[in-house]
Amino acid sequence: MTRMFSRLISVGNVVVDILAAIPALPGPGGDVVATSSGLAAGGSFNVLAAAQRQGLASAYGGAHGSGPFGELVRASLAREGIDVLLPPVDAVDTGWDVALTAADGERTFITAVGAEALLAPAMLDAIDVAASDAVHVSGYGLLREPNRSAITGWLAALPPACVVLFDPGPLGDRIEPDALAAVRARADWWSGNEAEALAAAGLSRAHESADPADAARMLAAAAPSRRGGAVVRLGESGCLLAVGDGSVERIGGFEVTAVDTNGAGDAHIGAFLAALAQGSAPASAARRANASAALAVSRRGPATSPTASDVDAFLSAHPLN
Repeated sequence: MTRMFSRLISVGNVVVDILAAIPALPGPGGDVVATSSGLAAGGSFNVLAAAQRQGLASAYGGAHGSGPFGELVRASLAREGIDVLLPPVDAVDTGWDVALTAADGERTFITAVGAEALLAPAMLDAIDVAASDAVHVSGYGLLREPNRSAITGWLAALPPACVVLFDPGPLGDRIEPDALAAVRARADWWSGNEAEALAAAGLSRAHESADPADAARMLAAAAPSRRGGAVVRLGESGCLLAVGDGSVERIGGFEVTAVDTNGAGDAHIGAFLAALAQGSAPASAARRANASAALAVSRRGPATSPTASDVDAFLSAHPLN
């Protein structure tokens, strides 16, 4: 197979996850004792780690801090073999989030921003982006200045052949409209879950007629080229794959026992991009991404995306669905 691209650069936010597994979220004014806890690199780290483990060389092009959390982030990236393209931001540490995972595997986040939110145009201009690179953009990086202007301006100047994937995240509907339009005008691929897709397409999730396939079709139609489209994740039901010609295909998922959903979407994105990079057709890449996400949610802990050999073995054991 001919490689579509040879490196992934993420300008998403890599932060530190303060992790706690809990029986259930407490009520207002309440308390609960965690069954386990820890610190780990999170945010866009999970996308980069997922892609790297699937054989796609990856690099972090976002900002990171000069304090202990910044050191944790850089050490985590180094362990995965992920390059760091920018120097630390002076006198500011990397931000963090509290990631609470309930007994049913569902997670809840509280985020505090830090150095990762201090990208400046000159910092991104220093990154040498080749036509053979792919770029991952997270909605978290577009929520505030200076990141918003730095990223949107940088995207407009990327080589035309560079593949861009936009991952809006759960706060995608809060992105300033002009910034959102600028990113969507350059992004070849849109990837998010069903709720994010309906919101991005302007469809009401509460309305009985709201159809994620319609959302996928609308999002794919907005892509600037026919080489991309939209991927809408449906949990264990798999995902919807829409391309620019208006077609939508459901790629079946895999039934597993979910113990921790933290990072499942990131595992899906990283695996999808890695498969595309290796020359897989989008439908094949989406099936491999479904398998990667299924394996990720069946494992407890941070950055649980599988290796390429893990996914190969899983797919061998599961016939086409």
